[in-house]
Amino acid sequence: MANQTPSAPRKRGRPTQAERAQRRDDILDAAVRLLVAGGFSQVTLDDIVAEAHVAKRTIYGYFGDRTEIFLAAVERLRDRTTGLPAEEDSLAGLAAKIVFALHSDEAIGLHRLMIIEAHSFPDLAKRFYRDGPQAYVTALNERLPEPDPEQAQALFTLLLGEPHRQRLLGLRPAPDRAEAAAHAQGALAQLGLTGDLGRVERNRG
Repeated sequence: MANQTPSAPRKRGRPTQAERAQRRDDILDAAVRLLVAGGFSQVTLDDIVAEAHVAKRTIYGYFGDRTEIFLAAVERLRDRTTGLPAEEDSLAGLAAKIVFALHSDEAIGLHRLMIIEAHSFPDLAKRFYRDGPQAYVTALNERLPEPDPEQAQALFTLLLGEPHRQRLLGLRPAPDRAEAAAHAQGALAQLGLTGDLGRVERNRG
């Protein structure tokens, strides 16, 4: 009988924080793939369990039901985009990251899904807006030279703009980092805000 290489012993004990974070990301990635492809009503928790290769109790331990999984994906995208505090992230820097993130395939998929399901799940739509768009506006407002909620909302609208509509319709590809930065700079200029990715100030000229 041929010698067989023994398999590595299975790790015992509690997973580390990094392992838990990776497991959480893996579950969210699987859920987003299914939800974007199949729709919120059609995808069951069992489908997500099978796609993520985890036990149902693991899903409950991290999130709960499908609603919480969907919102966790929205929050993850937001946190990855706005994670730095205002004193460490300029307005131009955040604006460029918002364009790059919200025009990405993942964000567009989540947005399309919410548009389809908003009528059937109005509470989910409210939470999506609070944890997504409204949170981005708040983050922009914190980085304005002088806080102005209306200007922050106008800037957020420009950071989406017609290119975002075209993305939703599948008429253009996601921007790369350079294209996202150029889009952000154009939006800032329209509101009289000038500067580079390190500093932005109001144009008083």
